[in-house]
Amino acid sequence: MPNIKSAKKRVKVNIVKHESNIVPKGAMKTAVKKARNDASVENLNIANKRIDKALGKGIITKNKAARLKSNLSKKVNETK
Repeated sequence: MPNIKSAKKRVKVNIVKHESNIVPKGAMKTAVKKARNDASVENLNIANKRIDKALGKGIITKNKAARLKSNLSKKVNETK
């Protein structure tokens, strides 16, 4: 447990940020899993939207977003 005032505040802020990131990150992971399991264009579009939303909120980095989109696109194109 932190003793310094600023460290106590950092703990509180980190908890709040963590809680606000849970929902978009979970939605992104679920959409990506659905797109991987059922490789359709509709699921790909939904997953891309969720990835972009997570990227915009700073939950994932731009390289991870690009990698996820690329891998999903490859999978959808293979099934065509």
